[in-house]
Amino acid sequence: MKIERLVAKLVDDFPKLKFEKSDVAHWSPSDEIVSYTDDAAKLLHELGHALLEHRDFVQDIELIHLERDAWEKARELAPKYGVKITDDIIETALDDYRDWLHARSLCPGCGQTGVQSRETLAYSCLNCDARWTANDARTRSLRRRKIK
Repeated sequence: MKIERLVAKLVDDFPKLKFEKSDVAHWSPSDEIVSYTDDAAKLLHELGHALLEHRDFVQDIELIHLERDAWEKARELAPKYGVKITDDIIETALDDYRDWLHARSLCPGCGQTGVQSRETLAYSCLNCDARWTANDARTRSLRRRKIK
């Protein structure tokens, strides 16, 4: 199915949501806009975020749970809209987030994996006692900043 026909059906089925063509697929909860590319599976994934009312996450690990849930919702919707979503598509997408989370958790001092605090959201290294924060970096270069 062409993406335009899919979007037309989704607009009819979900009139409270806005759908907007974009260079990057994402869900904007503040504007209630599902931004999409030409990838039907990702479009249904972003719609999954919308239907599950995903807003934001606090601790980095929460992101994986939100992403997994949105993919499961997309898989549930897929047959109705004639979209094929395989395990490989889902695992590849989740691997991107796992890699992103891993990169954020790497100590800028010694390179070991750190842990994120629930209270401060800063990372700490169990090896060298360094502490750092990381920028969002999902759409730009990762920057980690040491905390003294």
